[in-house]
Amino acid sequence: MPEGGWPVIVFVRGSAFHEQNVTDYSNYFVRIAEQGYVVAALKYRHSDIAPFPVQMQDCKTAVRFMRKNAERFHCNKDRIALWGDSSDGHTVLMAGFTGNRAPDTDAYAEESAEVNAIVDWHGPTDFAKMNFYPSSQNHSDPQCPEGVVIGGGDVLEHPDLSAPASPMTYLSADMPTPSTLIMHGGRDQLVPFNQSCRLYATLKALGKDVTFYKLDNACHACYGFRSARALRLVFDWLSDRL
Repeated sequence: MPEGGWPVIVFVRGSAFHEQNVTDYSNYFVRIAEQGYVVAALKYRHSDIAPFPVQMQDCKTAVRFMRKNAERFHCNKDRIALWGDSSDGHTVLMAGFTGNRAPDTDAYAEESAEVNAIVDWHGPTDFAKMNFYPSSQNHSDPQCPEGVVIGGGDVLEHPDLSAPASPMTYLSADMPTPSTLIMHGGRDQLVPFNQSCRLYATLKALGKDVTFYKLDNACHACYGFRSARALRLVFDWLSDRL
């Protein structure tokens, strides 16, 4: 065990904000643990039982829980990263960008929700802009994942709901932002590739530590994201920041 304990990755498995099947990502968790990380796999309150912001609040609670129980899990409370894919690339961006700021929760409030790094795999970053780029889904419909997570409203007709639920809303030059790794498939048929381009450009313009990898032939969560090469890109990046 390294001095101070093992670094922690809180992994949030994408599910279109619906109920997650956490165990079907066990292959990821094993491969991450083999690199010397404690993996905390989060199962949050999904959008069918509670709307935003509970998903990202549960993510913050997981970070605080791991800090509170660092000795029990032999982990280092000062070395924590978030990693999520698809809808939960969104969740980890939201939790990481806001840290101890609102929308927050009182659970384990004595601990900090701040993290060192965020790994975002093809997550939505600005709900209101999703329908302006090619996708296999209407991203403004009240029954789409984004519509359901904001409480069943039309995303474009309710900027009062969609803006607070978009990670891009929480970026500014004077607010600290964890180091961020973005990865997106060039053939993503669901979450427009432009969502990650806009996030990268904004973070870069604000002077934040951000890295962006395009997986040319990868689709949404497949044809590349389970490869040893994709994971190696993440592990190499994390080794310098965690």
